Amino acid sequence: MHRPISASLLLLSLAGSAYAQVVQNDEQRSTLSDQQEVAVTIYNENLALIKDQRKLQLKRGASALAFRDVSARMRPETALLRSVTAPGSLSVVEQNFNFDLLTPQKLLEKYVGRNVNIIRTNTATGAETTESAQVLSANNGVVLKIGDRIETGLPGRIIYPDVPANLRDRPTLVMALDNNGAQQQDVELSYLTGGLSWKADYVIELNATDDKLDISGWVTLGNTSGATYRNAKLQLVAGDVHQVTQRVEVTGSSRAKSDTRLAMVAAPAMAEESLFEYHLYTLDRPTTIAENQTKQVALLAASGVLARKELLLTGNDYYYQSSYGDLGQKMKIGVFVEFDNKEASQLGMPLPKGVVRVYKKDGKGNAQFIGEDSIDHTPKNEKVRLKLGDAFDVTADKKQTDFKKLAGSGKYNYVFESAYELVLKNAKKEAVVVTVQEPMPGDWQVLNTSHPFTKSASNTAVWKITVPAEGNTKLTYRSLVKY
Repeated sequence: MHRPISASLLLLSLAGSAYAQVVQNDEQRSTLSDQQEVAVTIYNENLALIKDQRKLQLKRGASALAFRDVSARMRPETALLRSVTAPGSLSVVEQNFNFDLLTPQKLLEKYVGRNVNIIRTNTATGAETTESAQVLSANNGVVLKIGDRIETGLPGRIIYPDVPANLRDRPTLVMALDNNGAQQQDVELSYLTGGLSWKADYVIELNATDDKLDISGWVTLGNTSGATYRNAKLQLVAGDVHQVTQRVEVTGSSRAKSDTRLAMVAAPAMAEESLFEYHLYTLDRPTTIAENQTKQVALLAASGVLARKELLLTGNDYYYQSSYGDLGQKMKIGVFVEFDNKEASQLGMPLPKGVVRVYKKDGKGNAQFIGEDSIDHTPKNEKVRLKLGDAFDVTADKKQTDFKKLAGSGKYNYVFESAYELVLKNAKKEAVVVTVQEPMPGDWQVLNTSHPFTKSASNTAVWKITVPAEGNTKLTYRSLVKY
């Protein structure tokens, strides 16, 4: 026979009240001194999984546990406490996440409507007097009722009778437990949290001839979660993990801190493995991720990697459809460096997305910054291509020398013939090769050209033009396009 819903709700309410009474009257605290180990897995999108294992002495039956020193940005709905030594013997009846941390202002706010004692000191005699006062307001200052008068500001020291139960000096997860197992148990609390992030940064040094490079990769960790993770087993997940649209996170007072420390830790390259459709990187030793700290650990290192430099001038498809004449003077030519992420190049490790900064030594042997670019997640055996800027000594002048409309009166039956002249100029003391990439619209063909070209894609013609030292080279071609 089923109980009426109202009766079931009443029983649930009474059970909850009983456990709440246990929580209030007989709370057991667990601190970092109980911690056996902690594992931290950090994802790309300001998300981390914490697994905090502690050795506890628990009462049998109903008890209350205040699990201190958790992340202030915990997602409490993801928290899961389990017994490692006696699986199934421990259950959580109720839990409350207390992130409202103890500060003088918070303590004053909690006492609005309650009485406190005000101690005044006579500056002449040093004698102290005590008065009872009621806190009327703590918004933008304090308003007190002392006897039959109202005072603002703090007339002296405030003495509080106690600290409210919902104020904690550290973020705390308070749980009402039912323990059917042994008293001493190893338990693990796992939860998702914000405030932990990581990104990859790479440093490249090109050799004198721009055909080889040395690369080192660093992982930069950021911790603004409001907790410290001592001697943590650190793992990083690279990939775009889908999350449900985030709710507005509650801001704990720990997030107001701006102190950021930087720690750099030289370490062997991190071990990498596949995980579902992502990649998992594991640090081979424990590391401490301190609160409000930025830490860097080594990800990879390789030297003598074969590199290719390219000077690239890319055109546009609009000037194949109309008469334009001059198309540009001293046009910028992009500078690119690329290399292969292969084992043959001493790499071959999936590269997490990040920023690559490139350096090259000057004539005196000092490394100078020459550009940076960002890369997306790059699998093994893929090419890494970086744009470092525009060439200073290599420029181009381009013009349209002829344009004819051969046919077309409808929407799609147009035929255009046009001719172009491109003068590549090189002020360097050595010859260079410039790649000229022209996007060709519609059904196209090159009728004649001064230099050979290749069709790199269905809509792209590519020329490789050698420009002599302190000289120039003229490229001319005529095209036919149909729409």
